[in-house]
Amino acid sequence: MGTTAKTLYDTDFVEWTARTAELIREGRLGEVDLENLAEEIADLGNSERSAVASQLSRMLMHLVKERIQPERAGASWRSSIVDARREIWFKIENSPSLRSYLAERLQKIYRQAVRDALDETNLTEHARELDIPKECPYTLDALLEGDVNALQRP
Repeated sequence: MGTTAKTLYDTDFVEWTARTAELIREGRLGEVDLENLAEEIADLGNSERSAVASQLSRMLMHLVKERIQPERAGASWRSSIVDARREIWFKIENSPSLRSYLAERLQKIYRQAVRDALDETNLTEHARELDIPKECPYTLDALLEGDVNALQRP
């Protein structure tokens, strides 16, 4: 795709995607802007990984909030947990490798979810006084497959 296509990539991304798809369908691979195409394909995978990690973080954050503020726990937090899990399921159904990605990062995602929950509840200064496990008390299987109501206080 030469200089013109790279310029098109920089100036009109949507047109670049349409043109690139057309060239691939026509078998004109020598004209495809491979450098930018490879980058965009990698970005698609990164975006999917980021999306499931974000949903898992949301789920864990609400579970932590239920633990540290049980009096404030309610239907909206439960709904958010269920919704996050459903979104993760949809992504994993289409890309099963995302499950191992989450399993590898569960502890890191949990620690960030704890920080987010403390920030959101304005309890950061009281973190040491709260009963928050340092490591995620849930397995990924329990989070994704288990009874949501059983997740309250392991």
